[in-house]
Amino acid sequence: MVKRIYDERNRLVGREWTREEFMLGFVGDVGDLAKLAAAAEGARRIPGWRPALEYELSDCLWSVLVLAHLHDVDLAAAFFRTMSELEEHVAVSIERARSAEGTA
Repeated sequence: MVKRIYDERNRLVGREWTREEFMLGFVGDVGDLAKLAAAAEGARRIPGWRPALEYELSDCLWSVLVLAHLHDVDLAAAFFRTMSELEEHVAVSIERARSAEGTA
């Protein structure tokens, strides 16, 4: 796993990253991702944005997986539970909007 390699490297240079440091690294990666997403939409000029976008998406996903592991979160279970809740919430919102259209 890539995290183990980072941990080993960090031990050699002094210490492993804390959960907070992983989170701060993730926030920085999300900022980079936002710039690349803007480039994909033509709002920024970044040469070679496509491979960089793929890299940052993968890097962000890795960070989320590491953070879930560090916080003992069953990410697969949480994901499916959250998607189910969101689906139900959106379905209710659609029904309310349709009902409001019918009364207007």
